[in-house]
Amino acid sequence: MSVTAAILGCSGPVLTPQERTFFARVKPWGFILFKRNVETPDQVRSLTAALRDSVGRPDAPVLIDQEGGRVQRLGPPHWGRFPPGRVFGELKGNDPLLRREIARLGARLMAHDLAMLGINVDCVPVLDVPDPAGHEIIGDRAYGQTPQEVALLGRAAAEGLIAGGVLPVIKHIPGHGRATADSHLDLPVVEAGLEDLEARDFAPFRVLSDMPMAMTAHVIYAAIDRKRPATTSKKVMRRVVRGTIGFDGLVMSDDLSMKALSGDFTDRARASRAAGCDVVLHCNGSMDEMKAVVKGAGDLKGRAAVRAKAALAEGRLRFDAAFDGAFAG
Repeated sequence: MSVTAAILGCSGPVLTPQERTFFARVKPWGFILFKRNVETPDQVRSLTAALRDSVGRPDAPVLIDQEGGRVQRLGPPHWGRFPPGRVFGELKGNDPLLRREIARLGARLMAHDLAMLGINVDCVPVLDVPDPAGHEIIGDRAYGQTPQEVALLGRAAAEGLIAGGVLPVIKHIPGHGRATADSHLDLPVVEAGLEDLEARDFAPFRVLSDMPMAMTAHVIYAAIDRKRPATTSKKVMRRVVRGTIGFDGLVMSDDLSMKALSGDFTDRARASRAAGCDVVLHCNGSMDEMKAVVKGAGDLKGRAAVRAKAALAEGRLRFDAAFDGAFAG
């Protein structure tokens, strides 16, 4: 059975007949939910089940952005509010490990909410190291002000998700913290030298390079490729993501509908895949756009298919180990 190398959204809280037919035909690797898809726990459970049923794969990943703070798709009255990453980085206490343990607990609680709904992937942790001159799009989503703080708390959050049966996605590889524009609206260009990028921006991603999944940054790094953002740059993907950082897990693009990218949606998907993205992400649920994305994304095969399978298997393995450890002794 062929699978399309794409993660797609849907338009509302229930699948339309057109969406069900389309997903059954193209069989995207996974799906992503937004606030427009969320009403009540029972409704979300029905939707995640319907999405998986449409492609005939009970383990099809269903993603969400549940960071806390500004980026939280689930909230009151049915789900609690979670703080942004910065709150964990600013906690005070005598125990130097306090922040790490509370960050882990916060992610573990989020994982509980998600797993109960059939959502098995959370686009967390944010590993971007903010720069004072950078755009506020990262801002308080960052766990700290230094690579060390971001890596420490980012790993804690990833471990909390895994312990709750939810796969983490490290983002935005190889680093969005220096960007002076919001990539939802414009294409940021980072002029920092390679040595500075390696020491600060890339560092948290190296520390968490063992994670199963990563999401790209729609950012140009002039020191590496002056023409293309990381998502569509073979140089960035090969030299930095797979090279300097050493990440060998599944790489997904950030949302192809963001205005940082140019060209039609078929071209965007094709360029992302050619650069080295294993799967592409399209979020807004527009049927016309999804059809174009699928055309450019192509089938999930070769090394990309191996990484996709390994990511899901690794999530199950780590969850089993964490579960067994909780009851050991």
